[in-house]
Amino acid sequence: MTRLLVVEADGGSRGNPGPAAYGAIVRDGETGRVLVEVAETIGEATNNVAEYRGVLAGIEHALEVDPDARIEARLDSKLIVEQMSGRWAIKNAALRELALAVRRLRTDIDYTWVPRAQNTAADRLVNEALDAQSRGEKVRIDRRVGSGLPDAEDVVGDALEERAEEVRAAARPHKMVGWATDLGTPTMTLLGRHGATAYSLEKRFSGSGGADPALAPLGEQQAEALAREIAARGGVDAIVASPLLRTLQTAERVAQATGAPIDIEPGIAECSFGEWDGYTFAEVSERWPVELAAWLASTDVAPPGGESFAECRDRVDRARRDLLTRHGGQRVAVISHVTPIKLMTGICVDAPLSSLYRMELAPCSLTTIAWFADGNSSLFGFAESAHLRDVDTGFGV
Repeated sequence: MTRLLVVEADGGSRGNPGPAAYGAIVRDGETGRVLVEVAETIGEATNNVAEYRGVLAGIEHALEVDPDARIEARLDSKLIVEQMSGRWAIKNAALRELALAVRRLRTDIDYTWVPRAQNTAADRLVNEALDAQSRGEKVRIDRRVGSGLPDAEDVVGDALEERAEEVRAAARPHKMVGWATDLGTPTMTLLGRHGATAYSLEKRFSGSGGADPALAPLGEQQAEALAREIAARGGVDAIVASPLLRTLQTAERVAQATGAPIDIEPGIAECSFGEWDGYTFAEVSERWPVELAAWLASTDVAPPGGESFAECRDRVDRARRDLLTRHGGQRVAVISHVTPIKLMTGICVDAPLSSLYRMELAPCSLTTIAWFADGNSSLFGFAESAHLRDVDTGFGV
């Protein structure tokens, strides 16, 4: 069966015309996995020119991945979809030249219009390039995430080194932890979710930038149980906690039980749910039905005024790497939230980002992950809650 590759492309101009850039993503059509990310500033141009440049770059890179693949371009530009599908005339000379360049690559591309909320990944790349250019940084992004193709230049702030580390990690051979004898001493992270709050007991969205509720009386009991469990497992050398009140209150119990110091790490704070914070799922479904549907359909879509799961993963992964640098070879209690713990679990086992939809974590449950210096990792326990047997778990967001 012919492979399907999906191209998501966008472009933008700050001024129209003004400083412009394009962004494009190539995904595997079956799994949704990102294979290539590209973006580049193109000088002074209009929005339409930048968007066409994004389509051109996306299709070029899709053909590099698999020249025989069936390609679908998903765009939020109604103009390009209609023009490239042959239903609208192309009167602008510059756009006509770009359309011809695209058709020279392939004439059998399927063009599909999607709402802007479903094209945020490409839009994010456009703004990443434009923001970097405004800071005077060299801008060309070419990230070959899972295509099997070698990376080209990627120089946007710290992105080069982060992407290089991802490539190095992907190239490392996997080892069977427990059988291998040359892995060295790992950094052992004991990831504890905070105790229950009034919001979590009422199943309300509770993210960064929201009301920042304190532990409920039940949450205090759960935190005490978690602290006793971590101490009983041999304690920890350090505690790294999210700056939100509920995590700090939980971390304080662990510190009292273990004697370990607390470091505050903003990078492991809960995902921001923006305007949805404080509302139940049913209330969000009633007030923001379109936005909620888009959010559930794509990890690249953010709630209004909030943060997408893809953006949160990048933030959490940066914090994880920093933690491993600062606490290499130590035992560390990481007191965080539902989303960051799910994301670190997914990173550990190399699961797709969508796997977070299939995980559940009770308040003050414990997840244990070993991170080895050569990039290997091992999940020793997930969402353990036996230490809460005498305490109500209080499941919630």
